[in-house]
Amino acid sequence: MASEAARIRAAATRAVVWVGQGHTLDRALAKPPIPVGEGRGRALLQELAYGVVRWRRLLDHLYRRCLSAPGRTLDETAHALILVGLYQLKFLRVAPHAAVSETVAAADCLGRSWAKPLVNAVLRRYLRDPGMARESRTQGVRESHPDWLIEAFAKDWPSWRDEILRAGNEIPPLALRVNVRRTSRDAYLKRLDLAGIKASAAAHGPDAILAGPHPVREIPGFPEGDVSVQDAGAQWVPLLLDPRPGERVLDACAAPGGKTAHIAEHTPALGALIAVDITPERAALIEDTFARLGLAEAVRVHRGDATTPGDWWDGERFHRILVDAPCSGTGVIRRHPDIKWLRRPDDLGRLRILQEQLLRSLWPLLAPGGTLLYVTCSVLHAENREVVGAFLKGMTDAQEVPFTLPVGHACNPGWQILPGEEQMDGFYYARLRKVD
Repeated sequence: MASEAARIRAAATRAVVWVGQGHTLDRALAKPPIPVGEGRGRALLQELAYGVVRWRRLLDHLYRRCLSAPGRTLDETAHALILVGLYQLKFLRVAPHAAVSETVAAADCLGRSWAKPLVNAVLRRYLRDPGMARESRTQGVRESHPDWLIEAFAKDWPSWRDEILRAGNEIPPLALRVNVRRTSRDAYLKRLDLAGIKASAAAHGPDAILAGPHPVREIPGFPEGDVSVQDAGAQWVPLLLDPRPGERVLDACAAPGGKTAHIAEHTPALGALIAVDITPERAALIEDTFARLGLAEAVRVHRGDATTPGDWWDGERFHRILVDAPCSGTGVIRRHPDIKWLRRPDDLGRLRILQEQLLRSLWPLLAPGGTLLYVTCSVLHAENREVVGAFLKGMTDAQEVPFTLPVGHACNPGWQILPGEEQMDGFYYARLRKVD
């Protein structure tokens, strides 16, 4: 029977294969087909799968360099298993003999016993010459990003391209948002300290805390709703949307509900808080979020398409609308490294059409004098300032309301936080007002 260590490596290999077949990494890891233990076993599985996907292009380069016959092709499972082995040898503090032997043993779990000699040979070849990665002069290999994405970063952020690439390969902190209805940030930091969890207040954002890796369900007070997991860069919504008691607020692309809940935590006496998402499963996530936070009565959730509000809107206008638009996710690559390989250049045009449709469809729902906040987790101008700029040119009753944040860059229109700045993910914000 295979050891637990071999099963973990086999499960990580399966996850890498699934990502290569077009699935997200979160989905690939949700229910591993090869059972592994919780605790350290699950943590190592996460580390291996995320690490291989994050560094896939570099690891593929090493794999080709280590083959005795460079043109040889393997089935995707054997290939992915070798990448899991190479990741351990290059990036983890795993004893080399253990990394090699357990990775070779994982071939049996995967039904690839025939590959064991090859896996062993490739990994030992790397151990004889671990410096071969430095021989690549290609930035896409060294930074493990697709060329089209590097070119897009260089076009939009020429002075910041290298920083964006480096940030995309970082392991991000665990970012928390304190529920100010239940506790304060200082009080919650003391609670984490008593629990032996190292954490600190984020440099910016009054509710944000940064901590080291920790199982979410074991975070003190998480099940009770005292705290939520949310990147500090995403925590500017209540400040910028600025809802007031008695006002009607719409979050038009709300799942899983983190930003919606943050609004409810900061402004308890809203006239109405409506959250909309397009599928029953995603709408259910919003309800689960509010139930955990003890705020189920504070929100009304609708399943609906935000581009066709006539199907779900009651006709009464909103004072504030949040449009957290679907996007490429290029600002959150460090949390979702599969974005590098799942996104394609032609996705940007399709997403831009959707983003423009959302603005045009939702603008009539905004009351005169009201505020619409457009948000993405992208760093690409095609999804951000170009979308908002075109909308402003086409709408006579829309005007930008400029603002500054203590981190990030003015975009004219809007404001961009780049990934890694003050340990935040990348987010774009633009605030628009409907002229009376």
